[in-house]
Amino acid sequence: MSIRIGILGYGNLGRGIELGIRQNPDMELCAVFTRRAPETLKLQTEGVPVYSAADILSHKNDIDVLMICGGSATDLPEMTKKYAKDFCVVDSFDTHARIPEHFANVDAAAKEGGQVAMISCGWDPGMFSLARLYANCILPNGQDYTFWGKGVSQGHSDAIRRVEGVANGKQYTIPVPEALEAVRSGKNPELTTRQKHTRVCYVVPKPGADLAKIENDIKTMPNYFADYDTTVNFITEEEFARDHQGMPHGGFVFRTGSTGNGEHKHVIEYRLQLDSNPEFTASVLLAFARAIVRMKAEGMSGCKTVFDVPPAYLSTLSADEIRAHLL
Repeated sequence: MSIRIGILGYGNLGRGIELGIRQNPDMELCAVFTRRAPETLKLQTEGVPVYSAADILSHKNDIDVLMICGGSATDLPEMTKKYAKDFCVVDSFDTHARIPEHFANVDAAAKEGGQVAMISCGWDPGMFSLARLYANCILPNGQDYTFWGKGVSQGHSDAIRRVEGVANGKQYTIPVPEALEAVRSGKNPELTTRQKHTRVCYVVPKPGADLAKIENDIKTMPNYFADYDTTVNFITEEEFARDHQGMPHGGFVFRTGSTGNGEHKHVIEYRLQLDSNPEFTASVLLAFARAIVRMKAEGMSGCKTVFDVPPAYLSTLSADEIRAHLL
């Protein structure tokens, strides 16, 4: 029996989920919900109905998991909380500082409706989170390092586009090479946020916009740019279309530590190199959608994170097959 997937919102991540479902034979895309006019939305899969987001509750019995893809980083928490009572939901909320607050709100809603909700799922938070946890458990006497990029951050790019006077924008996160190599070589440097990454923004301003104000609003934005050396480049829409259409990303998680009496040094490194950030993120979300369907079938409810899911619940393989081929 296929897992029936619904998508709320259809930007880059929604398209990634639609494509990802094709690679998961136990899943089917049964509906897309949009806050735009449904007739204007063109999917890549024939026969999938598109509905107004206002009609979503009338389809609750047709969907096993609702993927929350629409909205910005600021309204995503409200959307997940709103629908967690009526659907099993998955989101990719990535403002790390607000995850505990988001978890508490969604947990209450999901438990009220007897649903299972998966929040902050993707590659960071998500796969990188798991890498950090596993490495901490293995090397308790050690230090963590996370580097992002070089690549496009969807959340930070969205934040740029919400700035007054901005018509379009994209942000690239770039690790500082000297910091990266110091960690990889086992030097255990003490690094500030600013010493680890730089952020480079390409912004298309609206006609007549105050460029100095846009640059200041970006560079001082809390949780996004205020703690980093940030460069803002103003470009034309033509330059943006020519040079900034890709969505690459990636990064590194390190745990450096020692064993014995401290004389033996170890470095754990987990790396992702992604041609398409949204398509890879969608692939992670779909694996965890499979997991929460299984968790609900076992009578669970409430909000979950990647830490709460047994790895076997993510796989289409049986327990015997996992032991035979992957253990």
